[in-house]
Amino acid sequence: QVQLVESGGGLVQAGGSLRLSCAASGRTFSTYSMGWFRQAPGKEREFVAAISWNGGGSYYRDSAKGRFTISRDNAKNTVYLQMDSLKPEDTAVYYCARETIGYYIGNVYSPAEYAYWGQGTQVTVSS
Repeated sequence: QVQLVESGGGLVQAGGSLRLSCAASGRTFSTYSMGWFRQAPGKEREFVAAISWNGGGSYYRDSAKGRFTISRDNAKNTVYLQMDSLKPEDTAVYYCARETIGYYIGNVYSPAEYAYWGQGTQVTVSS
């Protein structure tokens, strides 16, 4: 069973930065694409960023482009989300997720593409 554990959330002022981490269990981390999603109170879960299994491709929602950077360290079974120039509208619970199929990157924008999810980490940006 795959386990994903997020960390790094917290309270930050607008304009500040946070780096989220997601540690994965298992030996096959390097063969799966990974994604970050977020969910604010009363809203649907939305795509933030994704990265291919080998790190060769990355994808972002429009509002994250130029501010967020997704990366991965396959030797550490960890995917990261560096978030800079944070805004109050970035406030949400952030989740990492693992693609359903190995060596594949599908419709990364859809939660249905992902088979495993972490428990989430809260990010709060004050104005």
